[in-house]
Amino acid sequence: MTRFSFTIAATDGKARTGAITMRRGTIRTPAFMPVGTAATVKAMKPADVAASGADILLGNTYHLMLRPGAERMARLGGLHGFMGWNKPILTDSGGYQVMSLADLTKRSEEGVSFKSHLDGSRHLLSPERSMEIQRLLGSDIVMAFDELVPTTSTPEVQAAAMERSMRWARRSRDGFDSGGAHAEGAALFGIQQGALDEGLRKSSADALIDIGFDGYAVGGLAVGEGQAAMFGCLDFAPDQLPADKPRYLMGVGKPDDIVGAVERGIDMFDCVMPTRSGRTGQAFTRTGPINIRNAKFAEDQGPLDPACPCPVCATWSRAYLHHLVRAGEILGAMLMTEHNIWFYETLMADLRAAIAEGRLTAFANDFRRLYASAKGETA
Repeated sequence: MTRFSFTIAATDGKARTGAITMRRGTIRTPAFMPVGTAATVKAMKPADVAASGADILLGNTYHLMLRPGAERMARLGGLHGFMGWNKPILTDSGGYQVMSLADLTKRSEEGVSFKSHLDGSRHLLSPERSMEIQRLLGSDIVMAFDELVPTTSTPEVQAAAMERSMRWARRSRDGFDSGGAHAEGAALFGIQQGALDEGLRKSSADALIDIGFDGYAVGGLAVGEGQAAMFGCLDFAPDQLPADKPRYLMGVGKPDDIVGAVERGIDMFDCVMPTRSGRTGQAFTRTGPINIRNAKFAEDQGPLDPACPCPVCATWSRAYLHHLVRAGEILGAMLMTEHNIWFYETLMADLRAAIAEGRLTAFANDFRRLYASAKGETA
């Protein structure tokens, strides 16, 4: 059994294409992970997610520990069997919820104590408990527990959070190793922090490399700083991480965000955008996003995207999808989400091919030009 290996098949500039091999399958990189927060990719069956080309899903430690519970999940055979997904799953550590649910949390060196947003019960999430929960879930790629603060925080707050994250990274490594997840075939990724500061990012990367991880995430971005600032950070942050390990940009993002990040050396992505947008009537197309609720689509018999290979575009018209979404029919959310997941996974396949064939710059420039064209309309 191969626990974890990463091979780079081709490069084009800073971009790489290759594969991560694990016990439950191979992950082609660059890879996009649909988000299955609560043991489901919303509005999608697992087989349909796999059919889109997805090699790996993301699950959420915070939400799953609260409902249905990590111990219950373990008794039921783990996350894979529970949700019917036999490919790899990456679980985030809960660090993002520490920031997004700040009003319900209290931080200390031990960890984060918080009040459940479901029933008000009290919990403590520490590096050790995060590792235990992710092991109980049966995660294939376990994320170290970290502290995320907004990029608008003061330099002092950013530095303190980064330094605490590195102490928690060491405790995560120790908890992962002693808890048996390594022996069960899982991998552990560290998370680089430091907001937009190059010096803090370098210190974080050095600390993580000293500890040693199977892969490395660039954390703390896509939290409101804007694309230009994010790209500015990505111009140096991935280069500070080991070139022979996967690099994962957490929580990103829009299609043009992904293209720009791949150009800067990122290998893995996740984002709720394709599923959340699908449920609210937004479809991603090669000529930009469209709002299918717009009255102009009421009698449009064309597909969402003529260039898209998905079953939705092959079968149903914009007019039908407009009707479903405007009528609040569940099928509307299902079909819009399926199209969006296919759009993202097709984009990743196109990026992998462009890198392998040494034409990434031309592909990326053509994609940006078309994606920003006037044909796509969000209103």
